[in-house]
Amino acid sequence: MAEQARDKNDSRLTERGRATRERILRAAADMMYVRGVSSTTLDEVRAASGTSKSQLYRHYPDKDALVRDVVALQAAELLKRQHQLLQRLNSLRGLERWRDAMVEHNALRNGAYGCPLGSLANELADQDEEARNAIARHFQSWERLLEAGLVRMKDSGVLRVDTDAAELATGLMAALQGGYLLAQTAQDVKPMRIALDMAIGHIKAHAAPADVVDPPAEGAGGR
Repeated sequence: MAEQARDKNDSRLTERGRATRERILRAAADMMYVRGVSSTTLDEVRAASGTSKSQLYRHYPDKDALVRDVVALQAAELLKRQHQLLQRLNSLRGLERWRDAMVEHNALRNGAYGCPLGSLANELADQDEEARNAIARHFQSWERLLEAGLVRMKDSGVLRVDTDAAELATGLMAALQGGYLLAQTAQDVKPMRIALDMAIGHIKAHAAPADVVDPPAEGAGGR
């Protein structure tokens, strides 16, 4: 319902108004990712986005409204990238390539700041029920992308028929998010790679005996 209301409001904006709103939202997303939600004020967002108070409050009358749009923006961009990485996942090697992509991307910042969605969850889950529900839905969407790849591996005979793809996807997501947190604390992505390697090792334990070697048709697991 809230997203529909925002869409309706966007349709009423001029091109200049949409550009201003986008500038505010981008500035807020960058600041909240690096500094955290609680440490980012509306005045700081206004200064960073080069907008006046009247412009800021016209688009975002309070911080809660801005935070919820930041959640939506971060989730949309993250899920778009994950869809690109996982839409053709169909092999264990593809899963390793996805792992490599995740670790390498996080290494660009030496593990600092953590997962864009997970860091928001850490701050907001106990403070904003609407934001918590939205983040939970986004995590479910992300987990379903992993599950779909594991189901394809199961259907093609890479994984055993008794494999619980949903359970493995949850374990993989837990390893990823825990890895993000440890990498952020250590300022080093090594713990993230270790966590993902252990989760993927558990998935490999479900490999069908006849499919120790991955099939020739490789899925795009981390390009």
